Amino acid sequence: MKIAIFTDCYLDLTGGITTNINIEKQELEKRGHTVYVFSSAYPRTKQQIIKLAKENIFPVPSCKHILRGITPVARRPRIIEKWLDQNHSEIKDFDIFYIHYEAGASIAGLRYARQHHIPTVQVMHGREDVGEANLVPLGLRTIVATLLNWFHSWYLPHPAKVHRDNYLATTLASAKMWTLMVNHANYADLIITPSKHFAKKLHHYGVKRQIIPLAHGMPDNLCTKPHRPRVFTPQPSPNPTTPEPTSTHNNSTTPESSALHKHSPLRLIWHSRVSGEKRIMVFLKALRQVTGKYQLDVYGDGNDLKKAKRYAQRHQLNVIFHGVAKFPAIYQQIEKSHLDVLVSYNFDTFGMTLIEAESAGTPVLIADPDLREVAPEGGYILSATPSATSIADAINSLFSHPEKIRQMSEIMLRDRPRITISHKIDQLEQIFIKLRH
Repeated sequence: MKIAIFTDCYLDLTGGITTNINIEKQELEKRGHTVYVFSSAYPRTKQQIIKLAKENIFPVPSCKHILRGITPVARRPRIIEKWLDQNHSEIKDFDIFYIHYEAGASIAGLRYARQHHIPTVQVMHGREDVGEANLVPLGLRTIVATLLNWFHSWYLPHPAKVHRDNYLATTLASAKMWTLMVNHANYADLIITPSKHFAKKLHHYGVKRQIIPLAHGMPDNLCTKPHRPRVFTPQPSPNPTTPEPTSTHNNSTTPESSALHKHSPLRLIWHSRVSGEKRIMVFLKALRQVTGKYQLDVYGDGNDLKKAKRYAQRHQLNVIFHGVAKFPAIYQQIEKSHLDVLVSYNFDTFGMTLIEAESAGTPVLIADPDLREVAPEGGYILSATPSATSIADAINSLFSHPEKIRQMSEIMLRDRPRITISHKIDQLEQIFIKLRH
């Protein structure tokens, strides 16, 4: 098959959507499919564009000086459509347009497919209502959400209207963001969500198209890599109330501390965005209440990074900020960690962090009951509430019951066949084939 992916979250961005697209593209190509990726992007040299084209990755016309949070913004969909006609008319003969996200490049993909009678699959990845609330100052949220709806409705019809309620659309701004998401989804031929709980929320707010929950996957070689179960033996602390010094440099070097050593601090890893919607500050506040020895390694960037560094320094938390790193380096740290951390609440619809941890046999800490759908029962710790105190209580329980780490790790390792990318792509191919007919 010939598959065109359109996305506004890929080039110049790290995160779950980018990781998911990369893994799927590699597996689809391995099976003989042709896969193009069209993405918004920051300006590139002619040589860089040629290099990307060799991998069938194409930056679409994008704004030079406007960005959405930390991501580049595509130009108007009609400009992109004209550019496609001029530069990539071959995609008119493609079998499937596979759309990720809901901004300019994604809108152009949906419209272009409709014009040329090509089936579309839209992946609804995330909670844009929560994302907008975290990126935009309080006084501007309704204005920004209104403008985004206005822009979106220029190109895709908006027959569905979401009104304020006591469920998820609790503000006018969030209701408008749900309006955008619902109408975007309804323009596609079929919807994929990474989780059942998000599918239910989309149905609740008016998505009429068929929705197929299809969990993300990890490369098969990572899911079959031999691992011993993680073992945690708490390191005695003469004064547990005295925190260890913080390191905030990006290229820190520390002695390796394997989870299999006789004594070690509790090794924690954070490799999600360092941002408000991921609740990095809540987790740092929880660490102030942790009574045993720990070390937290933070990978990534985000709008709360500077604040997090200042907070960790001020309170002398044992946190090392590594900055942005390539996944192989992050994965090596996941393999050494006792516990992987994802403490977002009412935001993540899946959380690639959780299956990245599972592929290495690393237990996870979550604060959102919805995310129990992603990790296997017994492979995670769920805090009693999303508060910093409850998160700290969940961590502190491990110092009293360190055997839980091994038990959770064993469950994670046994469950890995479920999360292989080959398992997901088997199902995705069947979806594509049915749509073509």
